[in-house]
Amino acid sequence: MGASWIPVVFLTFIWGVVGIALPIFVPKGVNRGILQVILMLTAFTCWLFWLCCYMAQMNPLIGPKLSKNTILMMAREWNSGELPKE
Repeated sequence: MGASWIPVVFLTFIWGVVGIALPIFVPKGVNRGILQVILMLTAFTCWLFWLCCYMAQMNPLIGPKLSKNTILMMAREWNSGELPKE
């Protein structure tokens, strides 16, 4: 699976709107600053979480597929230094 720039640009645009444009339209009031910070932090953390999940799919952490002979050889070699079985 290769990386594509289209989802990165699209989701960056969406979360950019949430974090940059929406705080401008928060109505004036006592908690306006807090609401703006909440929108910006929410947009950034959601974007960062999505980006990490997207990038993790580019190089998944899945082990190698080993043949039966390789597994048996590894078991024989790695168990050679173990304590004797009862």
